[in-house]
Amino acid sequence: MNPIEITSFDLPALRLFHGLTDAQLRSRQRPEEAAVIAEGPKVVLTALESGLEPIALLMRRKMIDSTGREIIAKAGDVPLYTADDDTLAALTGFRLQRAWVLCAFRRPADRAVEDCLHDAHRVAYLEGLNEPSNVGAIFRAAAALGLDAVLLSPDCADPWHRRAVRVCMGAVFSLPWTRLDAPDAIAMLKSGGFISLGMALQDPCLDLGDPRLKGLDKAAIFLGTEDTGLTADTVARMDRVVRIPMARGIDSLNVAAAAAVAFWELRA
Repeated sequence: MNPIEITSFDLPALRLFHGLTDAQLRSRQRPEEAAVIAEGPKVVLTALESGLEPIALLMRRKMIDSTGREIIAKAGDVPLYTADDDTLAALTGFRLQRAWVLCAFRRPADRAVEDCLHDAHRVAYLEGLNEPSNVGAIFRAAAALGLDAVLLSPDCADPWHRRAVRVCMGAVFSLPWTRLDAPDAIAMLKSGGFISLGMALQDPCLDLGDPRLKGLDKAAIFLGTEDTGLTADTVARMDRVVRIPMARGIDSLNVAAAAAVAFWELRA
């Protein structure tokens, strides 16, 4: 493909990349209509190899004839836009890193929850998390530590958010996930033989290393918001309430760190 030099931001395809700061991304009311933006060579290649449909590439000029060649070849016949670093920063709203490339993809349809839970033994449920970076970090930990699927509440941050996609290093492309209200998720998991484990700071509860949590055939780990945790209604529906023992006067971990600890300790 021949690179297209950016001389104006009015080109229709460039709207996909315009104003990608977090504040602007969060203000969009219809995330299902937005493209998925993958950032960085590794994440872009992972998205391409997972079968996502590319729409357009935005690449630092220095990469086109070097590290960007593999990406260009895999992307096929899509527009490739380039410009100097200042122009690209003005377009996207953030400064470039050394190996800088963005690719816009068509947003895939959400999976059916039955597909996500098919043959699953370890599942995470994320309730109300509002930081895309935390969602991305949890997806990365879930993929690395052997979880089979992630379920999200309708008000959870979008895993397709640019920052979530970047932080998870492309795990969102391969790990099955979908959205479902907590009561419906709990009922469906229970009918599928899952034990629901709510991470919460309340008594009575079990420490994460409790022998009674070992050897569970199917377990669903519920994680709540960064500030207040799981809702009281969700906690009341859990089979077990679980916490990570803390020391030195610290009451809790960041939700993404807590998720990684729980995923490892409760691995199948």
